[in-house]
Formats: sequence, C-alpha cells, structure tokens
Amino acid sequence: MTSSLSEPSSTRAFVGLGSNLGDRWAHLRRAVDQLRGGSGVPVTAVSPVYETEPVGGPEDQGPYLNVVVELALPPRFDAYRLLTECHRLEASAGRVRTVRWGPRTLDVDVLWIDGVTLDDPDLTVPHPRMWERRFVVAPLADLAPDLAGPAELETSGGEVANVGTL
Repeated sequence: MTSSLSEPSSTRAFVGLGSNLGDRWAHLRRAVDQLRGGSGVPVTAVSPVYETEPVGGPEDQGPYLNVVVELALPPRFDAYRLLTECHRLEASAGRVRTVRWGPRTLDVDVLWIDGVTLDDPDLTVPHPRMWERRFVVAPLADLAPDLAGPAELETSGGEVANVGTL
C-alpha cells in the first residue's frame, strides 16, 4: 500500500544574478547555462534582463545587468546546498570579493525558496533586502506575480530598464 502523503517532487526557488564587470551578458549566460547543464537543479524559467544603476558600494562602478532564475529544487536539495551552488557559479566567473557591494563579474543570491525561512550568519531566506530593490522585484514579478506584484514593485527602490533576454 502506498501513502497518499508523499514528498513533493520539487520546491520552487529563485536566485538573482547580477554582473557589472567585463562582458556582463556573457557572465549571465554562462551562469544560467551552468545551472541548466550540471547543477542538478532544473531551471524552470529565466526573467528578462534588466539594466540598473549600482546600489551601494563605490560610486565609480558601472551599471549592472540583472536576471532572476526560477529553479525546481529536488527533494533534499536544501538552501545551503543552493548557496554552495551560487558560490560555485561566482567562482567560475572569477568573482573576487574585495569591496562590499563593489563591482563584480557575477553576483548570485538566493532570493526565495517556497516554505523556507532562515536567518543565520551564512544565509538569510528570503533575501533580507530583496523587497527594497527594484532590480530584484521587477524580474521576480515577471516570473512569480504571486510573490511580487504591483504593490511590491511600487514600494521597491531604483530604476530598471528591460534590455532583452538571454
């Protein structure tokens, strides 16, 4: 006899990707391709690409390109394993952490995981500043209007411009 209470086949998660150094488009494309090709986490959707001014950090850095990627986390693929995958993508893009909120080849943040709330020194889910930043909210709204709707767009800060797709 099989149980009617079964483990869900996957959990919806969202990661944000941004780049403002080097070939920004190539960094984003490569990261999404790496997620699709070998991370063990199916990519279910990729938002349009938005260009934004930097938030915080040095004043002389260039604009960012940002996307949000929707993932289907397999059972037992927890938030910390997703964080490890984010760090792997950043390392693959040659990211060097020198200045907080400084320019970077690739920044990958865990934004949201359905049903998960964490607040520890290594990882906070939902991302603690995501609702303040239009460069996160706008692409998230494209993929998940149930999470980010008109009210969230209205209260988020910053200007964004849709500049295409990957």
